[in-house]
Amino acid sequence: MSAVMDNLKGALPLADPALKGMDKPLRSERLAARGYVLSTGQSRLRPYVLTYLPPLLGLALLLLVWHVVAAKNSNFPGPWLTWQEAVKLFADPFHRQGPNEQGIGWNILASLQRVGLGFGLAAAVGIPLGFLTGRFRFLAGMFNPIVALLKPVSPLAWLPIGLLLFKAADPAAICSIFICSIWPILVNTAAGVQRVPQDYLNVARVLNLSEWQSTTKILLPAALPHMLTGVRQAIGTAWLVIVAAEMLSGDVGIGIGFWLWNEWNNLNVPHIVIAVVVIGAVGLLLELALAALAKAWTYEEAGG
Repeated sequence: MSAVMDNLKGALPLADPALKGMDKPLRSERLAARGYVLSTGQSRLRPYVLTYLPPLLGLALLLLVWHVVAAKNSNFPGPWLTWQEAVKLFADPFHRQGPNEQGIGWNILASLQRVGLGFGLAAAVGIPLGFLTGRFRFLAGMFNPIVALLKPVSPLAWLPIGLLLFKAADPAAICSIFICSIWPILVNTAAGVQRVPQDYLNVARVLNLSEWQSTTKILLPAALPHMLTGVRQAIGTAWLVIVAAEMLSGDVGIGIGFWLWNEWNNLNVPHIVIAVVVIGAVGLLLELALAALAKAWTYEEAGG
């Protein structure tokens, strides 16, 4: 009998060590059954660190470079001196002491008002014109050469023409903003309309939709992401142009660009640095506001 058992043991294959313990539950399952919660291996603070640490490091690097430059140039104010001047400046940003002495808040509002007027006119003209050129090939053939010719022109090149036509700096600056803002709005809107799938328009024909219904119910929602991209580009360009236009015109009387140039004439370097920071901050806020608007009004395609 023992000989038979020995022969059977020799005939059976040895158990695979990798299969040993397959009938036992996993360690994670056994620990979960006991009430233990296993960590994923990543710290809960990791998302916050990755979100906030890089911008803080970037700002710290900027302040460090600023401090080094100020240390090597006695005429250039450092971060702390600029901060002290900013606290005094923004303690009463809306004061008035005559036409040439107004708080920085009034200057920012004046520039934003000019940007709003010029940009609003550009949107009112550029969006419908972009829809028309994107929808009808004949109109695209008419306006494409005009856009190709005038779009590369520097926005400030239009300022002397505006001064010649309007005989005043304020409408000339608004005209320059209008011209520089209309191109990205028009081009992006037309590109959005042209990229609408033909199947959508075929469905509109099957449903006997009018041109207005096709535009409002099909073309506008589909082209909206491109249109908002053009709007974002236009508002950034408009803010850049208004600062330079107010600096070059010289007689607008009020505006952040005028205030910057006036402080340079007064050799008030800390205020010049503050103006640069304010211009950047306002531009950033405009960009963030339009980015939030674009996110709220656009959609993601399924499967994208």
